[in-house]
Amino acid sequence: MASWTLFGLARGKATTSWPGAGAKDGQEGVLGMPRYDAEACREGCQECAAVCPTGAIQTRESELALDYGRCVVCQLCTEACPTGAMTPSNDWAFGVWDRQDLNLSDPGTRRDRPIGPESAFRRSLHIRHVDAGSCNGCESELQALNNPFYNLHRLGIFFTPSPRFADLLLVTGVVTNVMYEPLQAAYEAMPEPRWVMAVGTCAVSGGIAGGNYVCRTGLEGVLPVDVYLPGCPPNPAAIMAALLMFLDRAPQRVKGGRIDG
Repeated sequence: MASWTLFGLARGKATTSWPGAGAKDGQEGVLGMPRYDAEACREGCQECAAVCPTGAIQTRESELALDYGRCVVCQLCTEACPTGAMTPSNDWAFGVWDRQDLNLSDPGTRRDRPIGPESAFRRSLHIRHVDAGSCNGCESELQALNNPFYNLHRLGIFFTPSPRFADLLLVTGVVTNVMYEPLQAAYEAMPEPRWVMAVGTCAVSGGIAGGNYVCRTGLEGVLPVDVYLPGCPPNPAAIMAALLMFLDRAPQRVKGGRIDG
């Protein structure tokens, strides 16, 4: 025990000051959502749409439609694209209020932030997490939020074992049939005002496994979702950024399917 204490003292503070200016977010070099350059796209080419496993990329009337809410970040589209229209990026902060903001649209599209949480939430937030049929990828990232590097508690954000003490219901997974009723029960047990955040592509749209005889396509039509965060899985920094956006302590970076900066 004494050796670990000395080791900790020698290493110093391990917690990042991110999202403070200039601090590291721990995601340097990590690939995020693919970027699309319409000018580089070849007319009639459907190579990227053909390899997309979730239908996130589709061609409609000779134009490409891209839904980041269905993207599992597999990078197959960037590998298949012959013209460089689809390229890898480090864009991972994809938390949005409006599901439509995950659909690539006109660059000028801007949507107003809806009525957010009560001002009392901005000081602290208590979250009840429900795994509604996840592969455990999102859960691994959620666990990292409480490690010494991210230390989510420093931001006044806490996980609670009971929905009766929760402000926000954080849901991962495709919503399997056996988890439908427990998920509804957790939501109903929460006091008003209550909010819902869909974390991971499975919760947003069903991902790869959604829409079959044993599960639904995420939270669509199940619960009223306030914040959407796609990714397979979204990394800890992306989850933190979405939570801070929910608390009105960080801006929404994605609008009309395009990320700022």
